[in-house]
Amino acid sequence: MALPDSFDSSTDTFAADWASWHEARERGTGSPLGLASLVATHWLAGAPSEYEGVPGTWQAAPEGIVGTGDELEGLTLLQGGRPIGAISGTTVTLTAGQDVEWGEKRLRYFERDGALALRLLDPDAPTRAVLHGIDAFAPTEEFVLAGRFRPAEPETSVEFTTIDGHRSEDAPAGFVDLDLPDGPASLTVTLERGRLHAVFADGTSGAESYRFRFLDLALPADDGTVVADFNRAYLPPCAFSDFYVCPLPPAGNRLGFPIRAGERNVLLAD
Repeated sequence: MALPDSFDSSTDTFAADWASWHEARERGTGSPLGLASLVATHWLAGAPSEYEGVPGTWQAAPEGIVGTGDELEGLTLLQGGRPIGAISGTTVTLTAGQDVEWGEKRLRYFERDGALALRLLDPDAPTRAVLHGIDAFAPTEEFVLAGRFRPAEPETSVEFTTIDGHRSEDAPAGFVDLDLPDGPASLTVTLERGRLHAVFADGTSGAESYRFRFLDLALPADDGTVVADFNRAYLPPCAFSDFYVCPLPPAGNRLGFPIRAGERNVLLAD
C-alpha cells in the first residue's frame, strides 16, 4: 500500500477512515478484474467482425451486442457480476451490465451515446502487472469543505469531451459553490449512481497529480448544503489503462489553484 510519507493513521479517526478508503481503492483497482485489467475497447459495427484477442465475431445490433462462435457455447453469462446461466448454442446477445466469463478473462458490454463496444478484461494485463499502488497527498481536514448546491435550470446544458475526443451536450445536475483555501470555485456536477459527481483539474494537474481527477459528493441536504471532501478525490479509470474513455473536466471545473488532497497518480513497479 502506498501511503504519504507524513501519514500516521494512529493519531485520529479522520486519518484512519481515510486510510481504510485508500486501502480499498488500491485493492479494487489492482484486483484481477479491476480497473488496471482492461486491455481493449472494441467499437462495433453493424456487421459481424473478428476483433483481436476475443473469440468469435461480434456486432452491434438493436437488441444489444451479438457474439457468434463455437468458442462461446457453454460459457457463463454474468449480470452485474453474478452468474445467470450458460450460453446455449453459438450465439449470445449482451445487454447493459452483462459479461461473458471466458476463463479468467471477461468480455463486457459497453455503451456510449448509442454506440456499442465490447471490452476485454484480462488479469494478465501489462498495466496490472506494473501497478504498484496509488500515490496520494496526506489527508488534511483543510480540504473537507461545506458548500452550496444550486440545481441547474431545466434548459441548461454543458459540453463534455472525453479523452478520445468524443463530444456531447448533457444536462448537469447543478453546481456546487465552494470556498476553497485559495479562492472560490463553482463545480459543475452530474448525478451518478445516486451521488453528485465532479470531474476537475487544478493547479497540481499534470505535474504533482494526474491530468484530472474525479470527486463524488453525497446528495445535498434539504437546505442545499453539501460536503466536499477532496481527500477522497480519486483517479479516473484512464489513469490505469489507455482503453477507457473518461470525460475531461468541463470548462468551469478547471481550477487555477492547487488542491493538494486526494489521489495523485498511479505508482508503477520499477
